Amino acid sequence: MSFTGAGGVVLHGTVLAPDDTVPAPEGAVTTRRPGIVLLEGAGNRGRGYLMPEARAYARHGIVALVYDKRTVGYSLTQRDYSVLADDALAAVQLLRERADVDPARVGLWALSEGAFVSPIAARSSDVAFLITVGAVATTPAVQTAWAYGTYLRHAGVTGGLIGTMQHTATTATIGARLFPEAGFDPIPHWMAVRQPVLAQWGQLDRDSIPGQSSRMIRAALERGGNAHHVIRIVPSVNHNLHVTQADGYDRLPTLPAGYGDAEAAWIADPAHAPASSGVDLDAEPDAPVIATPAWYDAAWAQLATLLVLFGAFLAYPLSRRRGRQGLPVARWLAGLGPLTLAGTLVYLLFLLITAAKVPGPVLWGRPVAWLVLQLLAIATVGTTGTLGWVLWRRRDLPRTRFAVLLTGGVLFVPWAVHWGLLG
Repeated sequence: MSFTGAGGVVLHGTVLAPDDTVPAPEGAVTTRRPGIVLLEGAGNRGRGYLMPEARAYARHGIVALVYDKRTVGYSLTQRDYSVLADDALAAVQLLRERADVDPARVGLWALSEGAFVSPIAARSSDVAFLITVGAVATTPAVQTAWAYGTYLRHAGVTGGLIGTMQHTATTATIGARLFPEAGFDPIPHWMAVRQPVLAQWGQLDRDSIPGQSSRMIRAALERGGNAHHVIRIVPSVNHNLHVTQADGYDRLPTLPAGYGDAEAAWIADPAHAPASSGVDLDAEPDAPVIATPAWYDAAWAQLATLLVLFGAFLAYPLSRRRGRQGLPVARWLAGLGPLTLAGTLVYLLFLLITAAKVPGPVLWGRPVAWLVLQLLAIATVGTTGTLGWVLWRRRDLPRTRFAVLLTGGVLFVPWAVHWGLLG
């Protein structure tokens, strides 16, 4: 089935109804059931990703709608949670119009990034309740940086790469405008929620800063005067409330036994839901503080820096002519510089794409790839110093050609320090 979301965008979804494979007797009165719209987390995996949850709710007598997130206006570099909230409200309206759904009992279920969207959608009284899974109470930038540290430490990383990813890389992606909604603050929206809320986190959630997020969302609801909320920690499951075989650091598709039991009971009677699951969260590192991007974090500044460095290093071999006097140390610097720059860019981009979840083999607290890059950076700096010493001793050498290369080596030092290669 299809429906129209914000801005006229056509969205496609699937409705799963209890016993929808068994036709009702002719003339029978259709039982009106609760309805729930499921909102996906970050990315656009399609409705199939949440189909297990939708089926679980249908088995519990709840009509579930799961739909493909929009691609128009939602991408790696563009998104607007208010627009996604309007899409969610369009889905709610679709369920409210069904003959088998009680329009007064249609709510939202939201996973991870979807829990940034659901409190905004709750501005509409058409939304009867909110259920969230792995909701984040900080900004997306803080949560992402925190998760970088969580996964890197789990992999055995203890060196400066954690700081590079949590601070330098995060700030750079914001400054380059590659991190949409990085500064979005969900707390004011939570304070405005008046509907009953069931906010859930997995005991082994390694993504959403669950301890801090659960406390902040509880406080926001209470400051807003919402007394109808339940903070629930689900034992032995991960960020998605799925079964885990790696202490929460995996994404298995398997739902735990009894999935949906507590949620269905709460939907039936939010007033008598248990106040707590009685399960404690694991201790978690503090969330990092993300600085405001500086001018040198802007895309043009980062690109200009790289062009200058690559140009200075490559000018030496490109300008070399037969018969001109060369230096072995200059050839080494002209090779080491571009190799270190390119390798660092590729590896950091790989970590960003994979959310730092697969840094590779780790040796002495550093991923082997990062350790090699650090050794290359040290060699580049050492070769720069050697070239400077040779030029100071050898006044007979052509100054301009070597000076450009030496300038590249000198400029490389603050760049390497900035990215943590020399730490």
